[in-house]
Amino acid sequence: MQDHEIYALTPRGVNELRGSVTTLSPAQIELLVRIDGVLTLAQIRAGMPAISVETFTSTFNSLLDRRLLSVAEADLFAGQFQTHLDKMALSQAEAEADSGAVSLRKSGYYVSIARKRGPARRLAPGEALSAIVVDDEPMLAKFIQSYLSFEGFQVRLAGNRAEVVAAFNKPPIPDLILLDVMLPDADGFDILLRLRQHPTLKNVPVIMLTGKTTREAVIKGLAGGADGYITKPFEADALMRAVRTVVGLPEDPAASNNPKDPWIHRDAKF
Repeated sequence: MQDHEIYALTPRGVNELRGSVTTLSPAQIELLVRIDGVLTLAQIRAGMPAISVETFTSTFNSLLDRRLLSVAEADLFAGQFQTHLDKMALSQAEAEADSGAVSLRKSGYYVSIARKRGPARRLAPGEALSAIVVDDEPMLAKFIQSYLSFEGFQVRLAGNRAEVVAAFNKPPIPDLILLDVMLPDADGFDILLRLRQHPTLKNVPVIMLTGKTTREAVIKGLAGGADGYITKPFEADALMRAVRTVVGLPEDPAASNNPKDPWIHRDAKF
């Protein structure tokens, strides 16, 4: 590993971020998200001041061993343009000392990440799983509610600050929260941090489901304690795989392969 080298994701690395299920650690995911085929390893490491050089190196090597990264092919036309990017990064990220800020803030970044939480909670006879969907797009929220209901969830919807407070205060404690970032009078990242500090809700699995499509936003969500991050537009099937993963529900291959099932649209996107 050389500091001046530039790495990019291999097809396997791309699939790791878009396959709905991952076994990578939070540190591995953050580094994988930051690798963009533009910044050198030195620049990426400068943007992660909270971790030691040893940890950075071991994390990088683990991704390399899993063949998720490879040396990026040199772009003969990128030299002059890259110098401009570096200056922009240093000026825009002065407060956070992040030399990769420009790269992180590029929009159009698609991921579908979910980490396993373990086995599902044991339900009492007649009890159902509970979910809260926080999204200010009513039609999208209803679609998600339909899919979750088919999966066996009782779903509460919230689209603004007052509805979020009411939904979280209403029993039962949810088994899952799907959380949009951009709400009319609240910030999803702030809600996530408050959830992780709440004595009752701190351990509830949270999947960020949002149109906030920058590397910076993905890292912010995962660092804030999200169990998954799915950017819009997304496939309904990918969302349900992520839900099953974080809640600990088994896959149902019989249902997903049943062409007569009106709820299964593998290519449906929201």
